[in-house]
Amino acid sequence: MNFRWLSIAPILSVAFAAAAACSSPAIPNQDAGAADDDYLLGGDTTVFDVSPLAFSLPARNLTSDHRDTFALGDHFFNRNWVTAPASTIDTDGLGPTYNATSCSACHFKDGRGAPPDKPDEPFIALLVRLSIPGTDEHGGPVGEPSYGGQLNPFGVLGVLGEGKPVVTYEEVTGAFADGETYSLRKPTYRIDGLAFGPFATTTMFSPRVAPAMIGLGLIEAIPETSIASFADINDGNGDGISGKPNSVWSVREQKRVLGRFGWKANQPSLEQQGAGAFLGDIGITTDLFPSGECTPVQIACLAAPSGGAPELEAKKVAWITHYSAALAVPARRNATDETVRKGKALFTDAGCANCHRGGYLTGPHAIAELSGQRVYPYSDLLLHDMGDGLADGRPDFDADGREWRTTPLWGLGLYKTVSGHTFLLHDGRARNSSEAILWHGGEAEKSKQRYVAMPPLDRAALLAFLASL
Repeated sequence: MNFRWLSIAPILSVAFAAAAACSSPAIPNQDAGAADDDYLLGGDTTVFDVSPLAFSLPARNLTSDHRDTFALGDHFFNRNWVTAPASTIDTDGLGPTYNATSCSACHFKDGRGAPPDKPDEPFIALLVRLSIPGTDEHGGPVGEPSYGGQLNPFGVLGVLGEGKPVVTYEEVTGAFADGETYSLRKPTYRIDGLAFGPFATTTMFSPRVAPAMIGLGLIEAIPETSIASFADINDGNGDGISGKPNSVWSVREQKRVLGRFGWKANQPSLEQQGAGAFLGDIGITTDLFPSGECTPVQIACLAAPSGGAPELEAKKVAWITHYSAALAVPARRNATDETVRKGKALFTDAGCANCHRGGYLTGPHAIAELSGQRVYPYSDLLLHDMGDGLADGRPDFDADGREWRTTPLWGLGLYKTVSGHTFLLHDGRARNSSEAILWHGGEAEKSKQRYVAMPPLDRAALLAFLASL
């Protein structure tokens, strides 16, 4: 008897029930007909759930065969990994050093992670990238010599965690043009208890919070030509916005290709994004990344037992990749509301839509149901200079230390419902959408200043539009 499948069966049943609940092609009446074109943010894949499970549903048009694979990926995405050797050979191989024990520990309910709430709270959904000046053989960052490319605070039995990251905040005050004041959290990071001596003096640090998982397959299906059409590296049109694509290394294709995923668009595909996260976050090897990340000074890490070679089989990587690609985007809410419509117009007039764009037609994808969809991620998926305030000072392929990929805004209004918080930006410093706007600088400085100059009712309308996404 195959006991492995007995543990998955209940998950399949739950997933099938959820899939059936959202599989009807009917569009709810509340916004139908009179809504804007972007009401269905994910085209025919869009779902209409507004519960805490809104980000965990398969694409509405997904076929039954693809729903089966989705359920398998769901199982392994949410499964906790354990130290090898273990009787549960399907899920052993954790570490030797790691940030979390499962994908869902960072992407709870497939939503967005949050920074620690207190100084003594561990970093789980917020990780710290490390590198030193220079590039590797493929043009990417070079990891810190003793700690590698990512700080892992935890270790399995007998293996030291690399160090404890801590964040503290300073309140920085300002005022809108009408005199109303605001306060922003300015973070400061430090690493306590370094297990292998001090960092190299030139080490660069970049905190990154786990993003929401929705709509990733649709982003993968957007044609490269569509993304490239918005690039204006030298600001040829003189509007102050010079978005550029990132060119990154594809392990599967063994060449530089367009980057789409990650805070600096440093990953080319969902497969590589997922496999990279398994290695960096959980310490699990795959056929894409077959070697662990123990550095030469980490003797106990190098001697720790393995969960296999690789520890995550290719078929399971494929299931998890499928799951990640097929997670649906919820529809907009209150799209016909007069205030929301006004806020949408203000969003465009302020220049926000120059980077947070919608309106792509997806091309071919391995999941056919994601192909040929009119989608509205509200992102050009390009890199932009966001100013000194948000700079991490750490290059990543063609992204410099001030540049970040435009974050997709779909699902923004459901973050609180799904994830229990509204912390935004790459490190979660912004406590809400207004603070996120006020942190914008660089190419977005003019748009921010237009927001600052708006009267209170206009600011409220713009925020109402963002909450509808």
